[in-house]
Amino acid sequence: MNGCSESVILPEPKRACVKLAATMNMPHTAPILLTADLRRVEQAALGDRNPAPLMERAGLTAAELARTLAGDSGKPVLILAGPGNNGGDALVVARHLKQWWFKVNVICLTNPEQYSGDAALAFQAWRKAGGELITEIPPAQDWALVIDGLFGIGLKRELDGAYAALVEQLNALDAPVLALDIPSGLDADSGRVRSCAVEADHTITFIALKPGLLTLDGPDHCGVLHVADLGLTTEVNATPHGVLIGAGVLTHLLPPRPRNSHKGTYGSAGIVGGTQGMAGAALLAGRAALKCGAGRVYAGLLAGDAPLIDMLQPELMLRPADAVLRLDHLTALAIGPGLGDSPDGAEYLDWALESTLPLVLDADALNQIAATADLKNKLKQRVAPSILTPHPAEAARLLACTTDEVQQDRVTAALRLAREYKAGVVLKGAGSISAWPDGHWAINTSGNPGMATAGMGDVLTGIITALLVQGVDERHALTAGVYLHGAAADILVAAGNGPAGLTASEVIDAARVLLNNRHA
Repeated sequence: MNGCSESVILPEPKRACVKLAATMNMPHTAPILLTADLRRVEQAALGDRNPAPLMERAGLTAAELARTLAGDSGKPVLILAGPGNNGGDALVVARHLKQWWFKVNVICLTNPEQYSGDAALAFQAWRKAGGELITEIPPAQDWALVIDGLFGIGLKRELDGAYAALVEQLNALDAPVLALDIPSGLDADSGRVRSCAVEADHTITFIALKPGLLTLDGPDHCGVLHVADLGLTTEVNATPHGVLIGAGVLTHLLPPRPRNSHKGTYGSAGIVGGTQGMAGAALLAGRAALKCGAGRVYAGLLAGDAPLIDMLQPELMLRPADAVLRLDHLTALAIGPGLGDSPDGAEYLDWALESTLPLVLDADALNQIAATADLKNKLKQRVAPSILTPHPAEAARLLACTTDEVQQDRVTAALRLAREYKAGVVLKGAGSISAWPDGHWAINTSGNPGMATAGMGDVLTGIITALLVQGVDERHALTAGVYLHGAAADILVAAGNGPAGLTASEVIDAARVLLNNRHA
C-alpha cells in the first residue's frame, strides 16, 4: 500500500499548530486510536493477505514522502534509527532512499544485533544493500532532510542520556525534519513531552491518527501530519476509536430556513450568570447565541447594578436571573458565565439543574458543582441533555484530582467526566476533546493560540446553546460548536487579526459568517 492514504488541511505552521497534509480529503470522522487499540489492529493484521510486513509497508510509504520532501538538491539525508520497531521503520526508509541514489547517513546508538523480529530483518536488508551505521551526527553538514526514527508509540519513559542529547542536537539543526509515526519523546496517548521531544516539520503517522499528535503538546511538535493507513482500514473501523472533528461537521448542521418562519421557529435561549463585575461574561454568551441563530435570547444577570439594555446588542433581552429561569418558553438554557460563587448563584444553579431543558454548564457553574455534593447528584440524575465545558483546572476540580493529572491523560479525563456526570463534555485546550457517557470521544482540529484570552469560553457556551435551541441534537451541537468556535478564530488569524490581540467578541461575528457560508 503506497502513499499517504488520507489527509485534511488545518491552519498554522510547525510549532504553532498541527496541519494535516491536503493531498486528499480526510472525513471529519477519521479514526483516532489509543496505543492499546493500535496494538490490537497490528495483531489482527498479522493474518491479512498482504505479503508485505507492516514495517516494509510503513517504511516504503515514508520513503516516498521523504523523497518528495528532500527534493533533488543532491544534499544528503540524515536518519536517526532507534532501538525498536521505529528504528526498523527508519532502516527500511534508509534502504529505499539509498536505492533511489540518495546519500544516506544512518545514526544508531544501540547495538543493531539486538534488533528482533521485523526490525532485525530491516537491519539485515540495510546491511545487504551496502548500508552502514554511525553513532553521531557528522559536523557541518547541509542536510536535505532529517528523519526521526528513534522512538514510536511504545515509548513510556522519560528520554534521558544519549537519546535526550541526540534529540536536542536534532532540534538545533537547520534542516527540515520528518518524524516517523510520532515525534520521538511525545507520548502517543496524551501528547505529553517526556522530558524532551523532536520538533518536526512533518510527521507521517501509520495506520491511524493518535491522540498525542492532536492534543496538549502534540500540535507544537508534529508540524504537517500525513496519515498512511497501510491498507488496514477494515481493521481500524472494527476497533473502538475516537474521531477527528473537522470542517465536515458543519455540512449538515442546520437545514435551510423556510421563508415561512418567525423568531419562535429558531428557539429561545436563556443565559444565566453575570454577577457583580462579570456581567460581560453573560453578555458575550448571549451575543454569541443570538448571532449564531437563536430566535430569542434572554440574559439573566445576577449583578445588582446590571444594565437594563445591552447597548452593543440591544436585541438581547436582559432580565434578573430568576425572571429568566421562570420563563416557560425557553428551548435551552446555559448557566455559568460570570456566575460567581455567591449563595444566589448556587440557588439559581440548583434551579437550572432541576429544569427539563437541554443545559450547558460552564465556568463557575462547574466550580460550584465540584464543591457541592447535592449539585453533583442533581447533575447526575438529570434526564434532559447536559453539556459541560470545563478547562483543565475546572475538570480537575470536578474529578477531585490535579490539573497536571488531567493534562497527562486528556482523553481519559474527558471520558471520566462524561461517565461520572452522565453528560456530554468538552475538555478545552489545545486539541479540545469531546466525550460522551457511552465512551465515544473526538478531538477538535480547529483553533489557535490567539484564543488564549478572556471571554472565549463564554462565546463557546453561547454558540453551543444557539445550536441546541435551533434543534440540533446535543452531540452534534457540542462537536459542531467546538469546531465552529475554533474555525472562526482561525479565519480571523488568517486575515491578520491575531493571534496576538484576538478578542472573544471578534470571534462571534466570524462564527456567524462561517455558519452562514458553510456550504460555500
